[in-house]
Amino acid sequence: MGDAMRARAWGSFVVTAAMAILLTGCLLLPGKFTSDLTLKKDGSFGFTYKGEIFVLALSRMAAGMNDQAANKPFETKDCKDDATDTVRPCKPDEIAQQKQEWQDERDAVKAKATKDAETAKAMLGGIDPTDPKASEQFAQNLARQAGWKSVVSKGDGRFEVEYAIAGRLDHDFTFPTVERMPFLVPFVSVIRRNDGTVRIDAPAFSSGQSAGPLAGMAGMAGALGGADTSKADKTATPPGFPRLDGHFTVHTDGTILANNTDEGPKAEAGMQRLEWLVNPQTTAPPTALIRF
Repeated sequence: MGDAMRARAWGSFVVTAAMAILLTGCLLLPGKFTSDLTLKKDGSFGFTYKGEIFVLALSRMAAGMNDQAANKPFETKDCKDDATDTVRPCKPDEIAQQKQEWQDERDAVKAKATKDAETAKAMLGGIDPTDPKASEQFAQNLARQAGWKSVVSKGDGRFEVEYAIAGRLDHDFTFPTVERMPFLVPFVSVIRRNDGTVRIDAPAFSSGQSAGPLAGMAGMAGALGGADTSKADKTATPPGFPRLDGHFTVHTDGTILANNTDEGPKAEAGMQRLEWLVNPQTTAPPTALIRF
């Protein structure tokens, strides 16, 4: 496969894969981070997250994923003699037909780009991802919500954030929540049950949720580049995407009924600590069940 063909095929795949990630709710992905959740018998809780979040719809990949096809220059294709199947000079009407097909493709790509931008805008709570100030606006929207101590745009959809909140666990808790963006895969959720137990799940802290689609894109990139994908690193992260690299801990004085840590609970200052190292090899999301 030639370089130009590979580039067109990769561009087409990025369009499909990137929008698929958006539509599955992966609007926000974690990058490098540390996060801690503390739950106590007296009903108090505290949660912190410090590190990177990545907003795909505000990245250069999303912004320019249709550009390549939309700006592809017209190139005359080979014309062949029907009888001999040999290449011959194209007739004027054949060139005109090729130009029409090329223009139709450009128009279709531009129409899809407009539709994709509208979809992304709706999922971003009204923020236009094509606006040069979109990242700044997103950062401002986050910063005005309770708990967000710092939100700094690093460009290309990356934000350096610091979040901390404490209170009474008399309700369920989910992080992150973003105003006018209801369709988010939670980084961490804390769900109260009627029997006095609390279930903790961290769906985005695993390769299955956050890195899985990206690994698929990396595998496709290898195939388009002529690589042997049977030996490809299935946890590879394609360029431009965040690499999952985190540390999640839970501290509690409750009774830990279940958890999927590697080493189980450890005693620490009169409490118990659960600890997960999160990276592209983390296939199972962190989870725990605690009784109070």
